[in-house]
Amino acid sequence: MLAIALVDRIGSGLWASVSVLYFTYVSGLTVAQIGTLAATAGAIGIAGAPIGGHLADRFPLTRVLITVQFLRALASFALLAGDHYALLLACSAVGGLGDRASSVLTRLYATRVAGPDRVRYQAVHRTLANAGWAVGGLAAAAALTLDTTTAYQGLLAGDALSFVASALLTLRCAEPPSTTRTVTGSTTPAPATKPTGPWHDRTYLAYVATETVLFLDDAVFKVGLPLWIAHASHAPHGLAPLLLVLNNVMVVGLQVPLARFGATTAAARALLIPLSAAFALGGATMALSATGSAVTSTLLLTASAVAFTLAEMLHATVSWELSVALAPETAQGAYLGVHGLAQSAQRSVGPLAVTAAITTGPLGWAAFGTVIALTCMVQHRLVRERLTRSPLSVAPVTVSEH
Repeated sequence: MLAIALVDRIGSGLWASVSVLYFTYVSGLTVAQIGTLAATAGAIGIAGAPIGGHLADRFPLTRVLITVQFLRALASFALLAGDHYALLLACSAVGGLGDRASSVLTRLYATRVAGPDRVRYQAVHRTLANAGWAVGGLAAAAALTLDTTTAYQGLLAGDALSFVASALLTLRCAEPPSTTRTVTGSTTPAPATKPTGPWHDRTYLAYVATETVLFLDDAVFKVGLPLWIAHASHAPHGLAPLLLVLNNVMVVGLQVPLARFGATTAAARALLIPLSAAFALGGATMALSATGSAVTSTLLLTASAVAFTLAEMLHATVSWELSVALAPETAQGAYLGVHGLAQSAQRSVGPLAVTAAITTGPLGWAAFGTVIALTCMVQHRLVRERLTRSPLSVAPVTVSEH
């Protein structure tokens, strides 16, 4: 499954950095059409997480994942079929739905297989995923030097083939144990009670709401830093891509070592305190970067990038562990699907939040970091009662095959 993550992200790296250029130069779309395309795919993609989790609680997880991967491949290949706007819109929407569903399904697979070692698994997974993005991005940059329609189409085809390869590799993965499904022919009786539903769990829904805020670090690197460097700081514009490289290198090099500090549920919850400090520091250094010379701005922006990357890594560990620990074993798929809504919603809310901070100026960034820091503390208190009356780790579960 780790190999699948690497292959999947290499394909995504090929396409993510050139999708706008493809729709502009190959499909001939206007800026407004491209914006509508992206917004539609993002909006429909939000439903992918809960749908994927719901299906995984009722059908074999590997079969659902294989189906989703082939669906993503079909959507990508269909983009090559023509430049009719309605077709492109439909294919992008299906691709967005599959993307969010596959993210939840691979996470659920890891949860069921890795058991108590799920935090370390998550760290290795993120490391390989970031490495895959980097490899795909470098390959895309090399292909773009050709600046031909064939080069763009080749990158899209490469993305589609990565999904096919992921589906074929998933065929080699064993079905993980699950408490929500009884294998056909098993003599084990079905559970007497129905799984708890996340939509009626107020604590979990409140937790997901706080998670939406904590995921805003993603928008900082994709939108906030580049715009702030271009419009409000004295740092050179070429610093923006360098800070993105720094982010990627830090995640690849430090995600696994940092994971040991959140190896248990109690430790993961405790990490919310340093996570709060990292967000506050990131916002403060962003605010101060607008007041100094070019050298000072560069140093402060670099410090901000380090702080937000540290926050990203800590939150990845905390989020992975708490989202599972707060979910009952009998409905992990449904619960993780609802948790996936936080990251999906952030893709819409995040750009608005960081542009609001940029428009407000230095005080906006200070407020941005402070609000997220306070949200960390709110989450720290919110999950305390649930965790103290539930096991701090998920016991391994086996399912009889005969």
